[in-house]
Amino acid sequence: MDNNIVLDTDSYKMTHWQMYPQNTTEVFSYFESREGAAYPETVFFGLQYLMLKHLQDQVVTREKIEAAEQFCFEHFGDAGLFNKEGWVHVLERHDGRLPVEIRAVREGSIVPTSNVLFTIRNTDPKCAWLTNHLETLLVECWYPSTIATSSFFQLRTLTDYATRMGMDASYEALNLKLHDFGFRGSSSVESSALGGAAHLIPFLGTDNIVACRLIDEYYGLDDGVAGVSIPAAEHSTVTSHENEVDAYRQILQKYSFASVVSDSYDYWNALTNIWGGTLKAEVEKFIAEGNTLVIRPDSGDPINNVVESHNILGHIFGYTTNGKGFRSLPRGLNIIQGDGINHQMLDDICYAMYRERWTMENLAFGSGAGLLQNVNRDTQKFAMKCSSAVIDGKRRDVFKTPKTDRTKVSKRGS
Repeated sequence: MDNNIVLDTDSYKMTHWQMYPQNTTEVFSYFESREGAAYPETVFFGLQYLMLKHLQDQVVTREKIEAAEQFCFEHFGDAGLFNKEGWVHVLERHDGRLPVEIRAVREGSIVPTSNVLFTIRNTDPKCAWLTNHLETLLVECWYPSTIATSSFFQLRTLTDYATRMGMDASYEALNLKLHDFGFRGSSSVESSALGGAAHLIPFLGTDNIVACRLIDEYYGLDDGVAGVSIPAAEHSTVTSHENEVDAYRQILQKYSFASVVSDSYDYWNALTNIWGGTLKAEVEKFIAEGNTLVIRPDSGDPINNVVESHNILGHIFGYTTNGKGFRSLPRGLNIIQGDGINHQMLDDICYAMYRERWTMENLAFGSGAGLLQNVNRDTQKFAMKCSSAVIDGKRRDVFKTPKTDRTKVSKRGS
């Protein structure tokens, strides 16, 4: 569907132009993450994308107004409910550009909940109805902000455990620890791109190409791309070989850095008897030359997968112990757990590794639906509310105070 700002809203908002008090000349609203959010702070992201995609330049045309008028007649059964005069005014007085002012905190900012993230007001006194007409689109900022927030707090979890394990806990050491596997599990290409772009605020690892493209198109980079990845096997590239050994050996011969899914038949056999048996000498030579092998279990219990993989590989290939008494596998021999990962599971795995005295030096995570899909607007309690209006030339505070839910008390003023 082509964008039509006249129709890109909730049905009921099409009727609000007749509901404000007479002589309302300004409506001022704000967007926030309210009290009771899952995380105490919010990483704000996505407004620039929404503005450039939906609000920039001439977005109102006569054809769009006529299409909206016809839709509203069929949708409501009453042609008089549509604010044709208001939209024609925007077209003729403003050349189809929206007379609104939006002010926001800097994207990527970490803001405590219950603080305003952006405000919007109309700048034409004949368009007070326009401010909250745009709410539906602008509130969609909840999604990228929630993903950015979740990823940021997962980075905090990794940082906390890295410190306790005696690892390098710098951003540079951890920014590839959580990889975006979410493209195929997203509800649309756009949601994958927007959510995946948000993940790239705190992290660099991604297999989500459309996320990198969105950042390049709507945010821009001085050079390079927003996210990075490595060659990786899937089950078809393993099971199309007559045996696993040939599949794994070919990857060792073709790449210097690769992730290899290893549970096509029997993960523990592959780990112990193929990687740690038939191919042991080749793996040792591979990593000794500065290359990196990432072994990926893709089924089974995630906690057991990670801990037991370290135990088995440590027994076969050896390990080192740091000053805090935590063990690490040889450099270049890694594990990535890419199934069943959300924030809670990531924390549980880190704790199990801590308990078993393994560092995360050789461990990474991949997350799909748990990263990009298992959220909603209430995860961070996002809402946009009117807080001020100018009526009969006087500014008036506007707010709500529902007795049944004090977390929904809104702000007042401008």
